[in-house]
Amino acid sequence: MNAQPKTKAVVLLSGGMDSAVVLAQARADGCDAHALSVRYGQRHNAELVAAAQLAAALGAASYRIVEVDLRAIGGSALTADIDVPEAPSEGIPVTYVPARNTIMLSIALAQAEVLGASAIYVGVNAVDYSGYPDCRPAFIDAFERLANVATKAAIEGTPMRIVAPLIDLSKGDIVRLGLRLGVDFALTVSCYQADAQGLACGRCDACRLRAAGFADALVADPTRYATPA
Repeated sequence: MNAQPKTKAVVLLSGGMDSAVVLAQARADGCDAHALSVRYGQRHNAELVAAAQLAAALGAASYRIVEVDLRAIGGSALTADIDVPEAPSEGIPVTYVPARNTIMLSIALAQAEVLGASAIYVGVNAVDYSGYPDCRPAFIDAFERLANVATKAAIEGTPMRIVAPLIDLSKGDIVRLGLRLGVDFALTVSCYQADAQGLACGRCDACRLRAAGFADALVADPTRYATPA
């Protein structure tokens, strides 16, 4: 008897801890997982180096990087000459990149159509996060509806699912899930201002959330810091 073909999925892979767990989850779900990163003008390249390593380590079916110049638009501490805040702030922080997840999901949607994939996995989280509007369930639901009226594949009978398996999990839960799925968190880079070697600052919002997750999970933090955090 012939085995059923695996479901193809595109997995947005930033190189950070959340997207690594999502890639591992897609593989655990039985997907033929095609990892996709976006070089959008972010402050450093270390996360993309990490993403390539994670794609290989976690058994992605393919890995590619697509380039989009969001630095030409700016408006964020990650894409413009604005300092990354190192203290908690009220409201949506300046590390929010305007429309970033909308753009990345659109690129993943195009890749999914070309591959014949019926799912896109994304590592957004609406529990322990920085308050970005494009990390909420309402955004994911809206984009899925858009995908299913905007694509040839959907109109011809292959609907697209936007899968956000971490959206309701705490950072501690994400750490625990990743360990169960065999993720090597030492390979991941989360810091907004990591250096060329991927060493983390230990002070930005991403570093604080990451460290709190490992502490909550009662797991040693494997993050490599540029200076003692």
